[in-house]
This record gives sequence, C-alpha cells and structure tokens, in this order.
Amino acid sequence: MPSPATIPCPTCQRPVTWHPENRWRPFCSERCKLIDLGAWAAGEHAIPGDNLEDAAFSNELETRQH
Repeated sequence: MPSPATIPCPTCQRPVTWHPENRWRPFCSERCKLIDLGAWAAGEHAIPGDNLEDAAFSNELETRQH
C-alpha cells in the first residue's frame, strides 16, 4: 500500500499528510481551516467565471418606498 501523500497546508504551507485520520485536511489545523473560511466570507477568494449580477432582472421590480 502506498504511503499517504504530503501536501502543503493552503493557509500556512506546513506539510499535511493526506489520510482519513487527519480531520482538517487539506489544512493542518482547525485554525487554518477557519482562516480560509473567513477569507471566503470576506470575498478574498473567488471562483473564476462570469460575474452574474441580477441587473438583467432589476428593471422588472418596482422601487420600494421605505
């Protein structure tokens, strides 16, 4: 059986062994996982592609008065 692969943690670059016992993979720890999640929530990460805004439908809605 081949040995598990070792990859760098996406957050801190520490080596991470890729095996089922590593509950935080591909991260080295819960801390690095949460740092990455925060970066997604803050918009620092994005999946490449077309920016799909709702502008095509915004003219169909009535303006709401507050």
